[in-house]
Amino acid sequence: MTTPRLAVRALIMQDDRLLLVNAFPGDIDDLWCAPGGGVEKNASLPANLAREVWEETGLRISVGAPCLVNEFHNPEDGFHQVDLYFRCRIMAGTLRDDWQDPEAIVNRRCFFDRAEMTGIRFKPDSLPDVAWGRDGVSYDPLELLVKPRQAPKGGA
Repeated sequence: MTTPRLAVRALIMQDDRLLLVNAFPGDIDDLWCAPGGGVEKNASLPANLAREVWEETGLRISVGAPCLVNEFHNPEDGFHQVDLYFRCRIMAGTLRDDWQDPEAIVNRRCFFDRAEMTGIRFKPDSLPDVAWGRDGVSYDPLELLVKPRQAPKGGA
């Protein structure tokens, strides 16, 4: 049995829109998620999150209160991840089309309003309720890992 992977994610709202990223290299999938990633040892959760958001978006953030604990797994291979979400604010920077994630994983970044969320695939399922919901911390029980869905051939 492997130890669950710990990750941090940012809920960043601007003009009543939520920042999401597509973290599948080469535009192979249409699944969106909050920016963030794996926690590295010897750094605080907020420091890890600020680093991840910078790498994925080019934005400098301040990290606020935690708002969601989400976990997901893949029973086929035993993968299990716990994501800790924090409410964050942009302190510097703007989204730019020419920004390059150093690991070349994030290929798109975009703000979505709540109505637009109904037209995209995202995880976790509770993301809109937490982003546009009340303060406090929510917990999502174990969700199945969503497998990538291939983008349609020949266009967007």
